[in-house]
Amino acid sequence: MDNIIEAKELQIERKRFYVELRENERGKFLRITEEAHGRRNSIIVPTTGVDDFTAAIAEVLTNNEGAPA
Repeated sequence: MDNIIEAKELQIERKRFYVELRENERGKFLRITEEAHGRRNSIIVPTTGVDDFTAAIAEVLTNNEGAPA
């Protein structure tokens, strides 16, 4: 069973996002769940990879700053 350590909920346009730091017998992990139109999709990132994950997001966004929308 997972224990929720910290959680945050975001509403962005028509989507709702749940960002949760959880822990189970295998360790801590970040679960990001998207809910839209009654459907849910989740990704799970072990805490050992969260820094690399957020750095990759920042890099993609930085590289896109000069591109047209």
